Amino acid sequence: MIELNLPSYDYRLKRNDDGSISIWDNTRRRYVALTPEEWVRQHFIAFLVGHRSYPAGRIGNEIALSLNGRPRRCDTLVYDVYGSPLMLIEYKAPHIPITQQVFDQIVRYNMVFCVPYIVVSNGMLHYCCHIDYDTRQTTFLQEIPLYADL
Repeated sequence: MIELNLPSYDYRLKRNDDGSISIWDNTRRRYVALTPEEWVRQHFIAFLVGHRSYPAGRIGNEIALSLNGRPRRCDTLVYDVYGSPLMLIEYKAPHIPITQQVFDQIVRYNMVFCVPYIVVSNGMLHYCCHIDYDTRQTTFLQEIPLYADL
């Protein structure tokens, strides 16, 4: 897999009987198929937990939602101490550029969750926005905030 613009971590891989490779997802507590997007997800979550002090128990992957009556899944949702959604994260594979379409996708998902923080990452570039619903202002942040600062 490609080296990302994220700190490395001690990941666990396993080769499946069919020759495919899986990576351990500590959040879901199981091995999942290793795709380029999953490579980004696992590194990003390790960064959040190990470098930005996000509690691992407050991170959920592949969270189901219903959008316009259709089932969807968001990549990662971070919760606050009360179990309310706090940050929505969308991942793309490293070779996928972060475009307006990617932001449109996460904004549509956020219509369901109404979180104050949204993040988009392809492992090379990371964008974090704070949404102030009172003033209807969206601000791009210089870095991913520490969990305590959310």
